[in-house]
Amino acid sequence: MAPFVWYIVLPLAGLILGWMIRWLYARFQLSSAEREAEHVLQDAIKEAEAKKKELLVEAKDQIIRERNQQERELRDRRIELQKYERRVLLKEENLDAKLASIERIEANLKSRENAIAEKEAFLAGQEERYAAELERVSGFTAEEAKKLIIQNMENEARHDAQVLINKIDQEAQLTADKKAKDILLTTIQRIATESTAESTVSSVSLPSDEMKGRIIGREGRNIRTLETLTGVDIIIDDTPEAVVISCFDPIQREIAKISLERLIADGRIHPARIEEMVQKVTREITQKLYDEGEKVVFDLGLHNMAPELIRAVGRLYYRTSYGQNVLMHSKEVAVIAGLLAAELGLNREIAKRGALLHDIGKGIVTDSDMNHAEIGTEIAKKFGEDPRVINAIAAHHNDVEPTCPESVIVQIADAISAARPGARRETLDNYIKRLEDLEAVAESFSGVEKAFAIQAGRELRIIVNNEQISDDQAKDLCKSIAKKIESDLRYPGRIKVTIIRETRIVEYAR
Repeated sequence: MAPFVWYIVLPLAGLILGWMIRWLYARFQLSSAEREAEHVLQDAIKEAEAKKKELLVEAKDQIIRERNQQERELRDRRIELQKYERRVLLKEENLDAKLASIERIEANLKSRENAIAEKEAFLAGQEERYAAELERVSGFTAEEAKKLIIQNMENEARHDAQVLINKIDQEAQLTADKKAKDILLTTIQRIATESTAESTVSSVSLPSDEMKGRIIGREGRNIRTLETLTGVDIIIDDTPEAVVISCFDPIQREIAKISLERLIADGRIHPARIEEMVQKVTREITQKLYDEGEKVVFDLGLHNMAPELIRAVGRLYYRTSYGQNVLMHSKEVAVIAGLLAAELGLNREIAKRGALLHDIGKGIVTDSDMNHAEIGTEIAKKFGEDPRVINAIAAHHNDVEPTCPESVIVQIADAISAARPGARRETLDNYIKRLEDLEAVAESFSGVEKAFAIQAGRELRIIVNNEQISDDQAKDLCKSIAKKIESDLRYPGRIKVTIIRETRIVEYAR
């Protein structure tokens, strides 16, 4: 062979030999892996079978335990059911015994009812016989006897009730009268108000009768100008050295009076001068109204009052009521109300404010048909006063119901101010009529022989027939007369009603 062939055959032979060695080695590895896998599989199978046997044993043990538990529970339930059955049987036996006992009791009750019915029938017959015998012996029928007993019991009850009422009244008077007197006395002692009333003069004195002609002026120009500017009527009559000013409005009358007095003192009386003087006096009076109102408000210690409200208060300076100056009356009512509120522990500011403004409607000139309380209420609402102040104004004559204690205090203070001695003038005719009305009210009751109004109508003494009116009845009669006076008559202050009952026995020694 040629040498180059060996160069080809030998590497090829080496390559084939190497491939065959690797293939043999791979076959060896594969057979080794298969044997190992077979060993692993057999081990896994053995282990699984062993695990299976363990699980089966555990399952059997669990089943045995659960079966034993269920058997124990069934055994316990069976025992409980047996106990319950025994209790039910015992209760049934008890119920049977009770039913038998109830049946025996019912039988006894029926026998007793029959016996009671027989006794009732017997007693009813006896009662009828006793009633007939009592009627025969007493001479009264059953109805008459019943009425007599009821009447006696009613008289006894009335007597006992009257004794109890008298006792309660005495106890109440001992406490209530003392407390009320203490409060009123303390209040009245702490005030010192003048009893004189400011009067508005409606006449102007003249230096001579010649001045009347100057006041009238040529063709009446002066007097017409003065009347037109002031809204008054100037009456020039035969009264020497005096003219009369007539007007319902006291402020306008005061403006006319002062203007005329200044014109007379000045001596220059003509339309232009009259107009100038009236305007000047009007400004002064307007300022005076405010000053008077501000003075009273300051004296009472009231604050935050609207200027128009202060001016309305000042207008009361020229108003009178029953001869009493309304501004002084309002101030006095405010002082009394403040003292009463202090004694009772109430709001003094509200009480004084409501008392000062309670008659404010009297100073307002209006075409409305409302009374002064309604007018005052509207004014107070307009200027944002407290609702309690508004109620005090509206309720001071009982036109509306008081809604707060301060409103009641204003009513009381108003009555005290109006009723004190010298506060108001009263005509003789009204005075006599009031006394006659008091006596007529008392004499309208049965059993009253005579009534006398004394102490200027502050006390009413009544003489009753002692045969018709007993002591207990006298108490009721006194209350009834007082209530009738309260409902039928109008009067200032308080009226004391006194009943006099006496027994007089007269014998003569001969």
